[in-house]
Amino acid sequence: MKMIAQMFGIHPILAFGIPSGPDLIILLVIVLVLFGAKRLPELARGFGQSVNEFKKAKDEFDKEVAKPTASPTTPATPAIVESTPIVSAESQPATPSPIKDEQKPS
Repeated sequence: MKMIAQMFGIHPILAFGIPSGPDLIILLVIVLVLFGAKRLPELARGFGQSVNEFKKAKDEFDKEVAKPTASPTTPATPAIVESTPIVSAESQPATPSPIKDEQKPS
């Protein structure tokens, strides 16, 4: 085995490659015995949901990266701000009004 691994320049543990054929069937039987027939659909469902979440997050990230940004030569459109009335200092009283008995904190 070491000779094959050295010949192809890979780590000896990875020399076996991905299991296929009879190896895969044996692995599936071992998983079935470990987890049981009732638990396998739940595991597969959970795995499928996690793969979908990963794909969704990857797509959102790709959209965010590909989103065009405002270039410095293009002026950004100003936001419309509601105007508030300008109050001059003369129109405001210089001293605050006294607190009435009903307004005093208890």
